[in-house]
Amino acid sequence: MSDDEGGWGDAGGGGGEDYYENDEPEYDPDEPVEPIDPDEESHQVDDIAVGQNPDQLLATGERSGVIEAGDLDAAIASKVKGKTPKDKKIPSEQRTTTPYMTKYERARILGTRALQISMNAPVLVDLEGETDPLQIAIKELREKKIPLIVRRYMPDGFYEDWSCEELLQ
Repeated sequence: MSDDEGGWGDAGGGGGEDYYENDEPEYDPDEPVEPIDPDEESHQVDDIAVGQNPDQLLATGERSGVIEAGDLDAAIASKVKGKTPKDKKIPSEQRTTTPYMTKYERARILGTRALQISMNAPVLVDLEGETDPLQIAIKELREKKIPLIVRRYMPDGFYEDWSCEELLQ
């Protein structure tokens, strides 16, 4: 049986007849066209390094090696409300969360650092012949040399910053 003799889906007819009629136009002629203005702020792209997640950029536009953890809904809400993110920081001496790194923070830190290493970021430990970026990141974490900060958001929108050197594994 060949393709043009009819078959499954055909109503017994041959050839390549279309039994589906699409009367709907491909576009809506009444829809207004909004050209993108390159000078408009909402379309400008911040300076993002290759491989960097733009969702991790801070509301102020700064990028300082901060990995966000905890209640991300509270983090988003804190960026929307009137206070600036710097006003919501809990001082180091008043932090209440545990000084232990969670398995989720560890995975995120190792993955982020391994990605940085694979994209030729400076390695902060002796390699000793190691070439795998993940193994290098694990060695950096073991020696507490990773230059990243874990930002833990609280339910009220405030946050605590912990450096990798401070967190116990």
